Amino acid sequence: MALLIVNLDKAIGNAQAWLDTFAEQIPDLEIRIWPDVGEVKEVEYLAFMRPDFDLLPAFPNLKAMFSRSAGVEAFVDHPKLPKVPLGKVEPPGGDPMMTEYVIMHVLRLHRDMPAYQAAQANREWRRASITRPEQRRIGFLGYGMMATAPALILQSLGFKVSAWVRSPRQAAEVPIFHGSDQLASFLGQTDIAVCLLPLTPETEGIFCTRTFAMMPRGAMLVNVGRGKHVVEKDLIAALDSGQLSYAALDALWPEPLPPESPLWLHPKVTVMPHVARRPTVAQLATEIVANIRNLEAGGHLLQEINYTRGY
Repeated sequence: MALLIVNLDKAIGNAQAWLDTFAEQIPDLEIRIWPDVGEVKEVEYLAFMRPDFDLLPAFPNLKAMFSRSAGVEAFVDHPKLPKVPLGKVEPPGGDPMMTEYVIMHVLRLHRDMPAYQAAQANREWRRASITRPEQRRIGFLGYGMMATAPALILQSLGFKVSAWVRSPRQAAEVPIFHGSDQLASFLGQTDIAVCLLPLTPETEGIFCTRTFAMMPRGAMLVNVGRGKHVVEKDLIAALDSGQLSYAALDALWPEPLPPESPLWLHPKVTVMPHVARRPTVAQLATEIVANIRNLEAGGHLLQEINYTRGY
């Protein structure tokens, strides 16, 4: 039984770090680092980031694959994608780095920090009215494990928190809206929208002129989802008109953002180079090992990706 690692050693840590970590956690599992495939029939698991399935051989005994990428849209329709279960390797309770990052941006926008920074640059002693947490409505688009922790922390600070998801679900800790029919109602009561959606044909371009108009005038956006969730020209128009007052963008399209993009110097935009979170080798290996042990015991993937939905 072997696990083949593809490109993870280039993105996080190095090959030796992966070998050492797996040796500590699951010493009976042979670890191979691409392109050292060895005997393909011995490879039962595949863990990767940005794989090129045109280069990978066929693995006749493959049981499951693990993707480090936040989204799978780049490869989920590849004709040579092995037909085996595909799982994410995310901490089950969310990533503390994502939690702190989302809270940082929400609090920064809530307390009007961009305006104070602009005032400082102009040597202006700016004193303005302050909005209390209970007067600010935070709306999460997507309410999976990455959104739950920051949502609950913000709720504990007194903010009114709600979420919008694709399909109906049982009662959660915050009010839940669902489906296209409830999107307008959700956005209409959202002062700061936090996007943590997967990228699918249904969610691509979800932030556009039509949906910006659904939001209260002066609303704000924090995008830590995917760059293609936001239509750039529509965002700029909404900011320039005052329909939106600010946007903090960690995910952009394309990446890196071209130097000529108007987002760089827009006074109402914060551009971040996709740095919300950086999982460690130990974090990812722990989740991969937990999945493999569960599968070997006759169970299933802990966070299996639905090929039809694309997440």
